[in-house]
Amino acid sequence: MMTTAVLPLSQNSCALCPRRCRARRDDGEIGFCRVGSVPLVARAARHFGEEPCLAGPGGSGAVFFAGCNLGCVFCQNRLISRGGAGKPVAVEALADLFLSLQEEGAENLDLVTPTPWVPQIREALTLAWDRGFWLPVIYNCGGYESVEALRTLSGCVAVYLPDFKYADPELGRALSFVPDYPARALEALDEMVRQRGGPRFDRDGRLTRGVLVRHLVLPGHTDDSRRVISLLHDRYGTISLSV
Repeated sequence: MMTTAVLPLSQNSCALCPRRCRARRDDGEIGFCRVGSVPLVARAARHFGEEPCLAGPGGSGAVFFAGCNLGCVFCQNRLISRGGAGKPVAVEALADLFLSLQEEGAENLDLVTPTPWVPQIREALTLAWDRGFWLPVIYNCGGYESVEALRTLSGCVAVYLPDFKYADPELGRALSFVPDYPARALEALDEMVRQRGGPRFDRDGRLTRGVLVRHLVLPGHTDDSRRVISLLHDRYGTISLSV
């Protein structure tokens, strides 16, 4: 649960991710992520396809949010991330969703593409905790995160599950429309590791705390994948990497 008091992040000059597009989302203006100020949920259900150390017999309680601050040309969830799929869910109803997934037997709360919705998620978690919510929270993101936004989640997240897509900034520019992906992703990872430390597993091999980094090996870019693995190993050593 939250251990630090922080000021809420405004969406009326949005700087929730490193793009800092300053969209006035509370007034209906949209930025790169193409969403407004009310959370859009495309799917909320137990999910059994997550990394094996996260999804046990009960599955992960996955909440798939619409909107994404990346524009990856190879995105497998494009209808959700860029296509506008999803229904508006107020913060109170979002807390209800979290609680219902717990009641259904989910083993954790898996927040998928949460970046545009950090303030609302934080508020919904607070409401849910007041009503008996106890599942560990997974922050499942693309890695292009704002350190300031992550700090508002200190004490809220048990496991950070970011991608680390590129070591070469030119690949980030060409394939995800971000010119500074490696630098910003490393800053975000530093903050995630500061909050959660090294990985901890229970007796069943489930990851209960820490940072699990995913990397997708892209055809024709295996050299960059080698650079990613070397970079993360040299910088952190104890981070878990899912390739």
